[in-house]
Amino acid sequence: MSDLTMQSDRLIAKIFDSLSAHIAIMDDQGRILETNAAWKAFSEANSEAAPIDFKGMNYLSICEAATDDGALDAVDVAWGIRRVIEKEIQEFMYDYPCHSPRGKRWFYMRAVLMEDSNPLRVIISHEDITALKLAQESLKTHQAILEEKNLSLEEANIALKVIISRREADKKEMEKKFLSHIKTFILPYLKKLKAGNMGDRDKTLLSIVEDQLNEVVSPLMHDLANAQVMLTPQEMQVAALVKDGKTTSEIAEVLYISEATVSFHRKNLRDKLGLKNRQANLRSFLLSMSCPRD
Repeated sequence: MSDLTMQSDRLIAKIFDSLSAHIAIMDDQGRILETNAAWKAFSEANSEAAPIDFKGMNYLSICEAATDDGALDAVDVAWGIRRVIEKEIQEFMYDYPCHSPRGKRWFYMRAVLMEDSNPLRVIISHEDITALKLAQESLKTHQAILEEKNLSLEEANIALKVIISRREADKKEMEKKFLSHIKTFILPYLKKLKAGNMGDRDKTLLSIVEDQLNEVVSPLMHDLANAQVMLTPQEMQVAALVKDGKTTSEIAEVLYISEATVSFHRKNLRDKLGLKNRQANLRSFLLSMSCPRD
């Protein structure tokens, strides 16, 4: 054997022993021909008796004869290696637990045929993936916590929506009661006062009260359901026809009333809805109002 060949063999052996993975080379019967330093070190560290010399042992027989907690994994590994030996698959990969009294451990095993080997040789490698598995377990735990928190937030959000919906419904109901009270108990008396004999000062005061009342009422009537509380039946008919795009003359014809009466109702609608700007379009405003709520 030449010096160059010997140097090359020594270099290969150094590289073999420098790898962190636990590596063994087997023949086509499953017998271990060689192991690297990492394989030997792991055997020494985990052997309760004297270190085991795996060289010459049948790895497949050991796996298939396993009876401990990892027996099922060992049988699966032997089955996978045999498939590689029979060239049914190019490589076999398997990750498995290998816990010890010192803590949890997981390994990733890979079996592959050695390139251009004659006779056939199989390379078995075991890589410690404990850090990766622990990180995955931690990630799953955090994901479970986040999902639980997210579920709690969703439930709280649903409850909050229900509360807001109820508050909104209560608010609308209070607005309708308020407007109904004004229509029933305040406006009729204002109308009587205006029809009576009043001095200029009293008329001025009454106009101020009426204007201030409209300032309060008008914003509440942006909702059609509230507006209907304050409108007279005929004003509601006129409002519906205006909303449909009917002209004053068309409305008068439909309702069998004069155009002057329609104009009077239109003016009342504008006043009640707070449309003080004469440029504001009554129909556009009616179309923009929300529909009545059930």
